[in-house]
Amino acid sequence: MPPKKSQLKVKAANVSSSLDLESEDISLETTVPTTEDVSSSDELRNGSQKMTRQLIEKKELLHNIQLLKIELSQKNLIIDNMKADHMSKIEELEEKLNDTLHQKQVLALRLDSQLKVAQEENRKQQSLRKQEMETILLRQQQLEETNRQLCEKAGELRRSLRELDISHDRYLELRDFPEDRLSIQEYVAMRFYEVVTPLRDEVKELSVKKSTLTEELDIHRSQMKSLMESYEEERRLRTELELRCQKLTLELADTKQRIQEGDYRRENYPMLKRERDTCEAELKELKRRFETLDLSHTALTRERNTLSKEVATLQQSVTLLQKDKEYLHRQNMELNVRCAHEEDRLERLQVQLEDTKKAREEAYEKYINTIISI
Repeated sequence: MPPKKSQLKVKAANVSSSLDLESEDISLETTVPTTEDVSSSDELRNGSQKMTRQLIEKKELLHNIQLLKIELSQKNLIIDNMKADHMSKIEELEEKLNDTLHQKQVLALRLDSQLKVAQEENRKQQSLRKQEMETILLRQQQLEETNRQLCEKAGELRRSLRELDISHDRYLELRDFPEDRLSIQEYVAMRFYEVVTPLRDEVKELSVKKSTLTEELDIHRSQMKSLMESYEEERRLRTELELRCQKLTLELADTKQRIQEGDYRRENYPMLKRERDTCEAELKELKRRFETLDLSHTALTRERNTLSKEVATLQQSVTLLQKDKEYLHRQNMELNVRCAHEEDRLERLQVQLEDTKKAREEAYEKYINTIISI
């Protein structure tokens, strides 16, 4: 780029120098005719006028030529500048083209290497998938065999757990055998008999005890009822005696008042003495009967308290027996629920196995489809 600019400057200087020389020639040519016109005579005036016209025309032509040369030189400069710009652009484009070709070659080499690596990885993945498929098929066969064995065992277990009740003689026979030689049904039936039989005996004993205690409770209730009736009768008699005692006390007060009023004492002394003795005897009898009733009342109260305690104890024992019965019933229900839970678990395992088969078949189909698509 700098050498081209210097060449353009040299050309511009040459053009300007040539224009200066031409202008000097024109000025010399114009000055010579003017001096000749001044020194010439009148005869040559017409010729001089023609010459001046020619010189003016020539000067105009030279001036136009000079303008055209200047314009031509300017256009040449513009053309040279445009050529220089185009050359620089061409060089830049060639450099870019070379860089692009180099990048293309590098990318082509890189693409080839990546393609080779991808093909190698694809081969490795195909080999790994084949190995995985073989492993899956082997595992499938093992699972099918295990499923068949589990189904057989589940059927046998379900059939064996239907009837678990055995007799005492059968239990004694099974107990003599070692556990390794017993089947699942026999082992479960034996354990079930060992757990349930004591509970059944205990339930029977508790039911008998409950009936006995119920009868005793009824007897005690009847005795308590009779004692309450006798207690009410004695209480009624005591009330009557208290009323009679109050009446006699009032009569005694009236009698004392009569004695104070006159000689009633001397006149009626024997009768009063008899009445007093009678009243004292009746009072003693009433006191004796009152003490007897009080003692009997205390004894009845004590016996009533004892019976109440016994009734509470019997009720507690009945409640405990009911709780024991409920506990035994719950244990029996839990055993039944556990058996049903095991059956449900076995069914769930079968369903899971079926789902595993379906998932394995779907994975196998997907793998086959991927291999086919590849």
